[in-house]
Amino acid sequence: MDQIEAQYKKMTEKPVNRLVLELGLPTTISMLVTSVYNLVDTYFVSDLGTSESGATGIVFSLMAIIQAFGFMFGHGAGSNIGRLLGAHNVKKARQYSATSFYMGLAMGVLITVFGLIFQEGFMVLLGSTDTILPHSVAYSRYILIAAPLMVASCIMNNILRYEGKAAFAMVGLVSGALLNIGGDYIFVRVLSMGCEGAGISTALSQFVSAIILLVPFLRGKVQSRFNPLDFSFTKEVIVSIILVGLPSLVRQGLNSISTTVLNICAKPYGDAAIAAMSITARTVMFMFSVGLGIGQGFQPVCGFNYGAKKYSRVKKAYMFTLIFGTCFLAVFAILGFIFSEEIVTFFRKDPEVIKIGRVALRFQSVSLLFVPITVTANMLFQSVGKSGRATFLATARSGLFFIPMILILSSLFGIKGIESAQAVADILAALISFPIAYKFLKELPQDGVQKEKVI
Repeated sequence: MDQIEAQYKKMTEKPVNRLVLELGLPTTISMLVTSVYNLVDTYFVSDLGTSESGATGIVFSLMAIIQAFGFMFGHGAGSNIGRLLGAHNVKKARQYSATSFYMGLAMGVLITVFGLIFQEGFMVLLGSTDTILPHSVAYSRYILIAAPLMVASCIMNNILRYEGKAAFAMVGLVSGALLNIGGDYIFVRVLSMGCEGAGISTALSQFVSAIILLVPFLRGKVQSRFNPLDFSFTKEVIVSIILVGLPSLVRQGLNSISTTVLNICAKPYGDAAIAAMSITARTVMFMFSVGLGIGQGFQPVCGFNYGAKKYSRVKKAYMFTLIFGTCFLAVFAILGFIFSEEIVTFFRKDPEVIKIGRVALRFQSVSLLFVPITVTANMLFQSVGKSGRATFLATARSGLFFIPMILILSSLFGIKGIESAQAVADILAALISFPIAYKFLKELPQDGVQKEKVI
């Protein structure tokens, strides 16, 4: 009990700014290394040719779908676990961890089975052209095989973060990412296995990462457990995991759908357009992930203190995360805008790819300043269990605004519309997110007062 009480005291009494940074730093390192891996992966595959580069964008959509379910079960369990630990209910928290873990594994197996059966048609549905299809099929085969491990890793990562044990998550994710970078070099460059080699490297790294992430749970280093006897068949637990995790499923799922729509809209402009937008997406994801990695430290602080009825700390953590994330991303936005051409050229020296990617990266670098508003608001509502508002805000960036914008702007302005659609969507999403978050924070009661449960 000493360990449990020490963790409770740390989460509810340590200065908020320091706590958010402390919990966010391991996640920032994890996201930095993972993002570097994504860029290295894009670099190795893009070096093979423009069609192979386009395949990374197609498989990126597939991975987003797999991760969508991992994040749904991970955030759905983690948010509940954080609030339950804040309320000193360890037994109930363990029901959520075990239930989400085994539900996630089952979903991963289903993705593997159906994905492999309908693989070629699925790749076409995600936007593959005839020339990109063979490469996307070779790449995605091993991603599908590793789907259960990818889902399980997402679940364990998020539970560790919500318990305030992000350092354990960092070790697992960083180890997997570093192994993946080395694997890409060996399988793609040394053994000349092309996109298939990139897929094998990813599958192997996911296996190692999942094993490392599992160790803290098996050794009792955290309060959550994956004991099958803790699996709950009750409607309360299962529905709560799904409802609270739904914003993550919606957000990640829409990321995949929006990428697919982007690929389809870019298809008439050739493989170069798909490759350019894929490189831009990976680059912006790198800037976004590193810039808002500290924001991941906000979620356990928010959920834990909301469960402990320390609402003033929730407000302080929100404002600190928003301001810090915006300032941090401003640096990346400036660098991305100034060196847009050099960044795209690093991945692919195709003049047409550079021409399209340079403009798209500049647009998205400007809109990057608005992204923390949307993401921090979404984190807030998901962490406190307000799934209705969290789900609505999760649809804003990639669904509510991006999909209509890419369809409308590409029809009106052609390739320029494709290059600018994401930037327009980011700005619109921010404009609706902040008022909703501000209203909620303003209405929070004094510390210690029970707030009525509203979805």
